[in-house]
Parts: sequence; C-alpha cells; structure tokens
Amino acid sequence: MHNELLVLSRDQGRLTAWQSGVSLHSHTRHSQESLGFIVAYLDRRAVTRRWYAGQRERCRQVTGIDLDLGRAYWTPPLCERTAQGVELRQIEQLGLRPMVSLTDHNSIEANMLLRKDAVYAAAPLSTEWTVPFGGAVFHFGIHNLPARSACELMAAMHEATFLADEDRILQLFAELSALPGVLVVFNHPLWNFYSIPADQFRYELTRFLESGNRYVHAFELNGMRNHAENRAALQLASDWDQLVISGGDRHGCEPNASINLTNAADFPEFVEEVREGRQSTVLVMPQYAAPLPWRLYRNFTQVIAEYPEHPAGRQRWDERTFHPDRDGAVVPMAGLWKNGAAPDLLNTIFAAAMTAACVPFDGLLRRWMRRENESLQLPVARTWPSPRGGADESGERLEPAFDEYAYGGGETAAD
Repeated sequence: MHNELLVLSRDQGRLTAWQSGVSLHSHTRHSQESLGFIVAYLDRRAVTRRWYAGQRERCRQVTGIDLDLGRAYWTPPLCERTAQGVELRQIEQLGLRPMVSLTDHNSIEANMLLRKDAVYAAAPLSTEWTVPFGGAVFHFGIHNLPARSACELMAAMHEATFLADEDRILQLFAELSALPGVLVVFNHPLWNFYSIPADQFRYELTRFLESGNRYVHAFELNGMRNHAENRAALQLASDWDQLVISGGDRHGCEPNASINLTNAADFPEFVEEVREGRQSTVLVMPQYAAPLPWRLYRNFTQVIAEYPEHPAGRQRWDERTFHPDRDGAVVPMAGLWKNGAAPDLLNTIFAAAMTAACVPFDGLLRRWMRRENESLQLPVARTWPSPRGGADESGERLEPAFDEYAYGGGETAAD
C-alpha cells in the first residue's frame, strides 16, 4: 500500500510527476440538503426551543402551513454542468488532465444529465449514499456505477436506507465492492452528523468497521471538515489499514479543497489504481488552510445568493429551498410566502450576511493559511479497540485512536 499526502503550498514543484487530477465528492442542484439540523440546534436550549415553538404557531395561524423543517431542504446553487466546470478549471490550472466524479446525495441524476453531452459521455455515475447503522448515520461515496445496472443499484440502496436493514446494507456493500470499476469511499468517517452521544457514535462506527471495512476501498480526507477532525480521520484510516483519498464535499462555488493525483488515463484506471494497486496521492489545496468557520460562512452566502443567469425558478434562494405546503406536498418556498416575498426579517439577515462576506479578510487569515495545512501528515498505525473495549497483549485497555471531540457532530473544532 502506498499513500502520500501533499500540500500545494509546500509541494507544488512535485506536480510534474503526475499527469491527471481527480476531483471526488462534490454536489449539484440535485442534492437535497435537510434543514432538520436547525431544529436540532434550536432544541438544545429552552429559550430557542420556546422561540421556535412560537414561530411554528405563528406560521400556522398566518399561513395555515405547519412549519416542518424536518421535511424541508435546500439545494446547492450550481447545476451539474457548472459544478463540473468549477472542478475542471481548478485541475486544469495545475497543468493536469481533469477527472471529476460528482456525488449528489442518493442520486445519480446529475451524472445522467451530463452524459447526454458527448463531451461528458464518460462521466462516472456516482452518488453519496446515506447509510443508517444502529443509532448512527454514515455517508459513503459510491463512484463509477456500471451504466447497465446503475438505476437498479440505486433503487436497492434507497430501499436499504429506508428500511435501515443492516444485513441488507452489508450485503449491498459486498455487492458494490465486488463490482469491477466501482470505488467505495467512507466519506468524513468521524462526522457525527446527528450529534448522538459520543460513546454511542464510537460504538456504532467500530461495529460497522468490524463488519464492513473489508468492503471499503479508502477513507476520505474531507475538504469541508476541520483540520483536527481530519487528523483524527487520517489516524483512523491508518489504524484500519486503509488508504486515504481526497474528497472536497463542495456544496457552493468554491472548488474542492483536496484532489487526488494520478497517472491514470481515465477514471476506471484510477479506480483500479486505488482498489488493486492500493495507491493514493492526495493534494491539499490552499483554500483548505483558511479557517473553516469562514469558509462555511462564505458557502452559506453562496447558497443564499441570487443568480440572475440561472434558469427561471432557480435564481433566488427561496426557489432552491423546499418546504411542505398546506397539503403536505414539498414545493419551493417562493410559492408559500403570504405576500409573495420572503419575510422582512429573513431578507434583512441575508442582506447583512451578503454584505459582511464582502469584507476583505484574506490578509488577516494568512497566518492560518500558512500554518494549518502543514499539520496534516500520515500517521503511524495504532491498534483500534473493539466496541466492547479491547486490550493489548499486556492486558491493558486500548485507547481510541482518535480525538474524542471528533464526535461533536455539527460543532466545529477551532482551526
């Protein structure tokens, strides 16, 4: 197994050894991003919980609509062609031949649409699969599904997710892993997205890895998670004898903050290099060094921005955000406002956010941008405990090979 982690600011002179760059894990307008996290956040404190209850009652009285953020979702602003272009350009600017694998949540629609254009006929059919496992939920990049059975496999994944059937989920992993040319990546493996108790998340993660690690080809270094969590993910991969692979997780307009370097001629050959050759060279891009809260904030402003050049019905944020109507049908929020326009409070908040995003903070951030990427290094393997607690040969209990705070869910550790 050969794994290498490069940082562009430090290793740019070494790029001549590779011919191609690979962008993995990015999202388009076909991803449905749940707004349920807002409710989870508001429920943490009594004052915000009461405020939200009041807003639900007011919404019901004024509009007749039951405010249900659990069923509501937003969609990223970029269509499949524009998202593809963002990733292509970044790699081309490095003097490399680009390969891009878009991975919308539980959907291959973007890839199917791209393939209708002869220029993108070879675009891999890929998705980010949501996998419930015990009390936890994990995400997996499933790249390069075979065209002849992609829709059938997607239907099977949807069913397994809906039923939360662990036996069927593991069976599907075995089937996917056995398909030549398919790449299975454990995306942001330490992200406790639903903020379940840390011990429970650790238990479920270890339990999954004991059963399913054999079907996974690589663990992801995620471009939208903080440095500390990614350092822990690097250790996790080492402890489970896994390759580390890139994954940008782009939802807005910023290109992926990590890519893979390869001499493969096409995407299937790259997959073979990872699967059979057990080789992966990850390149960390400069944007990853900026403090994550600032990058997430910029991403938020890109999501709520107006795009006049987009087709009608996709230009404003409330046309790209969806909520149940009076009959329970999920529709664009733009059609639900009482007076045809978003509430003044929301407009004021979003306008202020857009204005603040224009402040030139880059100079103030340079010391982080010089420092943090240098902290990412491939670690030495350590022994991983079983979910029941493990012991080494001396009988001493094994400590977890990651930082406990990595299970903080949506909370972001300081960069």
